[in-house]
Amino acid sequence: MTDTVQKSSISSKLAHRMIHAAEAKAAEMGHPMVIAICDESGVLKGFSRMDGAPLLSVQVAQDKAYTAAGFGMDTAAWHDFIKDDPPLAAGAVGGIERLVVFGGGHVIKIGDQVVGAIGVSGGHYSQDMEVAQAGLAVLE
Repeated sequence: MTDTVQKSSISSKLAHRMIHAAEAKAAEMGHPMVIAICDESGVLKGFSRMDGAPLLSVQVAQDKAYTAAGFGMDTAAWHDFIKDDPPLAAGAVGGIERLVVFGGGHVIKIGDQVVGAIGVSGGHYSQDMEVAQAGLAVLE
């Protein structure tokens, strides 16, 4: 066993391409959004607050990306994961700082490896998810 591990991480070039695609979708929808991309460790890698996007969405978008990267699971999956488990729901929502349990945070994978996450905020979470998916489409 070695004392170190190698990890893949999203490049700033890919992060910016994803932000550009997400911004284009948000503009098409007529909803200014905040788009945050973090690396596999949850550290902010790329960021955009479109003109007119809500101030509080700045933190929410970053927390969505952080949650997705930190657990390797899209934020939309959290509701189903905790809804039938009251102790887990209470502990997770009340006890895990920066945890977001509604849509708009998505894991970024290259192959099977998590390399980062995208978080979008500024509309209803279903709109946030649509904009995030536009960013993820860059990977296809």
